[in-house]
Amino acid sequence: MEILDMRSLDGNLLRQAAEILSESLPEWLPTPDDAADELKGLLRPGNTMLAAVTEGRVMGLGGLLEPAYDGRVFELHPLAVKKDARGQGIGRAIVYALEEEARRRGGLTIWLGSDDERGGGETSLANTDLYDDLPGRLAGFDPGNHPAAFYLKMGYRVIGVMPDANGPGKPDIFMGKRIFGGGP
Repeated sequence: MEILDMRSLDGNLLRQAAEILSESLPEWLPTPDDAADELKGLLRPGNTMLAAVTEGRVMGLGGLLEPAYDGRVFELHPLAVKKDARGQGIGRAIVYALEEEARRRGGLTIWLGSDDERGGGETSLANTDLYDDLPGRLAGFDPGNHPAAFYLKMGYRVIGVMPDANGPGKPDIFMGKRIFGGGP
């Protein structure tokens, strides 16, 4: 597997990446055409977009958006792995490469938002009144089968929540990770 800059991919590989993005995030990008349009916008200067490619096939992709806070904070967005290739370390490899790129560019923190908006919800924060004792709900946070479980394994921590971001009981979960050595 190679981790490649998406700007170097041909049209066929970019289309594969768009299909993975749409398959992985259908609430946001319901069709491959929607995902292709989004990728075009993400492939702009200042952003980093990487793809995991094996034997001429895109297996996953991830990005860092242009940094904020004087270049110290990067947003990881998006991250998607081909459905039949999940659990094989592809997402982990992409995230590690993005973290290394953020460090190289002087980053101190990476953050991401992970919506809990599917069906009946996937985490313990879904379908609850988060305005009623948010600290208590965060203390008992259970990621269930939500992507937050992956990010927790990668060393990310819940740093905030936006209640009802995607409708009643459908929060956006903010996660972050310090990417430099040591602490304050």
